[in-house]
Amino acid sequence: MPLAKDLLNPSPEEERRKCKLKRLVQHPKSFFMDVKCPGCYKITTVFSHAQTVVLCVGCSTVLCQPTGGRARLTEGCSFRKSSTKTYHSASKREIKWSSTTSKLLCLHHVSNKPLFVYA
Repeated sequence: MPLAKDLLNPSPEEERRKCKLKRLVQHPKSFFMDVKCPGCYKITTVFSHAQTVVLCVGCSTVLCQPTGGRARLTEGCSFRKSSTKTYHSASKREIKWSSTTSKLLCLHHVSNKPLFVYA
């Protein structure tokens, strides 16, 4: 008795509509993005589903405002998805993201010593 739909090869539209846990390969819809300020052209890293207003470091312009889901970018702001998976400290050693809280980021160094950075 054949199935009416192929479970191993779902359509891209069907995968896009599912939540992060029901997809064939689990992954979230959120991402980090680099937002360029239209006034001073400084780049700020912003979470796509930010829940607070994000201001530019240089000129204090509002870059994005929270909504119920994704953050809404201000008109004139350009953005790109951040593609970096690993980050380098001042000593050029690799560190990986371990866990994030609201303002405190816990990073693990290659030597597995916790390193805390306030964002």
